[in-house]
Amino acid sequence: MDFEWLKNYMPRSLYGRAALILLLPVVVLQLAVSIVFVQRHFSGVTEQMTRNMVFELGYVAGEIEKAPDRQAAASIATQVGAPLGLGVRRTDTPVIDARLWYDFTGITVISALHASPLQVVGVDLKGRNRSAIVSLNSRHGMWEVSFARRRISASNPHQLLVLTVFISILMSVIAIIFLRNQLRPIKRLARAATAFGTGQRVPYRPSGATEVREAGHSFIDMRNRIERHIEQRTLMLSGVSHDLRTPLTRLRLELSMLDESVAADMLRDVEDMQRMLDEFLNFARADAIDEEEVIALGEFVTEIVEDTQRHGAKVQLMEPVETTQITVRAGAVRRAVENLIGNALRYGTSAQVSVWVMEKSVRIRVEDDGPGISPQDRIEAVKPFTRLEASRNQNAGSGVGLGLAITNDIARSHGGTLRLGQSERLGGLMADLELGR
Repeated sequence: MDFEWLKNYMPRSLYGRAALILLLPVVVLQLAVSIVFVQRHFSGVTEQMTRNMVFELGYVAGEIEKAPDRQAAASIATQVGAPLGLGVRRTDTPVIDARLWYDFTGITVISALHASPLQVVGVDLKGRNRSAIVSLNSRHGMWEVSFARRRISASNPHQLLVLTVFISILMSVIAIIFLRNQLRPIKRLARAATAFGTGQRVPYRPSGATEVREAGHSFIDMRNRIERHIEQRTLMLSGVSHDLRTPLTRLRLELSMLDESVAADMLRDVEDMQRMLDEFLNFARADAIDEEEVIALGEFVTEIVEDTQRHGAKVQLMEPVETTQITVRAGAVRRAVENLIGNALRYGTSAQVSVWVMEKSVRIRVEDDGPGISPQDRIEAVKPFTRLEASRNQNAGSGVGLGLAITNDIARSHGGTLRLGQSERLGGLMADLELGR
């Protein structure tokens, strides 16, 4: 059977699903016990007690039928009913069947009385002081018999149900409290993993059940291995940078002493090598370039745009940016935004920058009027060392294809992502840098 439709109605969180697993059997058990108890116990007991009352009502009705006239019938009814605890009186208006909405045993009482050989016209179970009134027909007219309701149904039939429900609720509350304590270590582990995924290291100590502790220790081991890997990679590339910069500097000095017409091409190659080396190092250090700090998003983006404009670039900040405080690695985010603006100006003539503040994230959008990137190439464009077709790279210099890859890594380290699309305003590329808050 296909239960896919049921997933839309299931809780999303582990706490909700665990609570459902805990409470659903309790509720089902309560319903089953209540139905069986009411149907088998209260209904059976009530039916038996009602049949006993039918014998007493039959005795009174028989004595009334034996009376020679109505006056004698009234006297006999009073004399016979009093010892039996029955109030009997002559009436012209019979009662109708009536019960309280929650009086489930009343259904059995009314049915049993109407099914008896007595000429029952109506049964009123709403009488004051918990009394019942039965209208009987005879050859001397209509008679009304009243008696205590407890004589035809168990007294306080709801007590056992109320007690069962109360105990179930109490035990469910205790179980939920225990469940919350068991889920708290899982939530702590999830917060630590989420923080590490965004470049933060929060204190974490495994606790809880054995399985949760094992998962916590595995997470700590994994985090330590990743940190060692990042540290080793950074140290290795720093050493490579130091070793390569020295011969490049010597080459530049030696070429500067040659004739300019002879050394021009070789100097350009050395500068390209230096620039590519810098981009390699920037890509490798994107994970750990600085510490987190709180910034004012509006002022931060405005400053980047104004710095770019001072160099003669045609960049425009669109809608006014909200003054929102966010915690980011400012140096990395600045590099990401500058990469997007630099790409926009490299492949187009102008760029527009917009900022949106959402509930759980912020979005910085950079649009240009260049050739854009086709939908089938957008996934490849954010991969390291990817160079697109000539239509995108014409007159774009000799980049190594790391700008968008660096920006994408920075976005992911902040719990966000980089999305590429088509600009509706300028017709070129639209790059959305989304950062988690």
